[in-house]
Amino acid sequence: MLDSIIFDLDGTLWDSSDEVLKLWNEVVKKHHVSDAITKEQLEGCMGLQNKEIGQKLLPHLDEKAQEMILKECNEVECLYLAEHGAQLYQDVEKVLKALSEKYKLFIVSNCQSGYIEAFYQSHRLDKYFTDYEHPGRTGLTKGENIKLIIERNKLENSVYVGDTEGDLKGARFAGVPFVYAKYGFGQVDEYDYDYVINRFSELLDLFIDKKILSNNT
Repeated sequence: MLDSIIFDLDGTLWDSSDEVLKLWNEVVKKHHVSDAITKEQLEGCMGLQNKEIGQKLLPHLDEKAQEMILKECNEVECLYLAEHGAQLYQDVEKVLKALSEKYKLFIVSNCQSGYIEAFYQSHRLDKYFTDYEHPGRTGLTKGENIKLIIERNKLENSVYVGDTEGDLKGARFAGVPFVYAKYGFGQVDEYDYDYVINRFSELLDLFIDKKILSNNT
């Protein structure tokens, strides 16, 4: 019997891309290190860890410079998002409230320290979650962090909800079913995911109303 649901953050619970794009471009412009980052480029980095993001967005810089620029970007964005928040997907709090009454909820995201905390602070949603993890704290991959959450909280039957191929790979590494949030940033092959939702509220159909699909339609 399902006892827990683990969520990705970007592209699953909220969309902070507009806010992050503006802030990152301010940092990049200040350091005169790159042309302006486009939204398409930023969305292509969703779900990646900082090292991979640096290689994609700042390929002409060495690793140390990439790390320095992204560290500043991350600090600026966390301060801003903690105060102002970003765009939650429709019905997120309503659905989280209903799910939290039946299951333990968690977040595992490939983000830096302070990012999930900023999400909690700005939207006051921490009350629905039991625990969270990210590589900014552990240095681990998404799959390893999912496993860490499962082991730390003694979970027996979890699912992972995310929107990218990296989320799918993380779920497979951790040995849990994957729910594909199709409305998010990524693309996942229809033969790979276990369940699919086209909007966040469809989680209620899967896990509250018990209309759990027997196939990937």
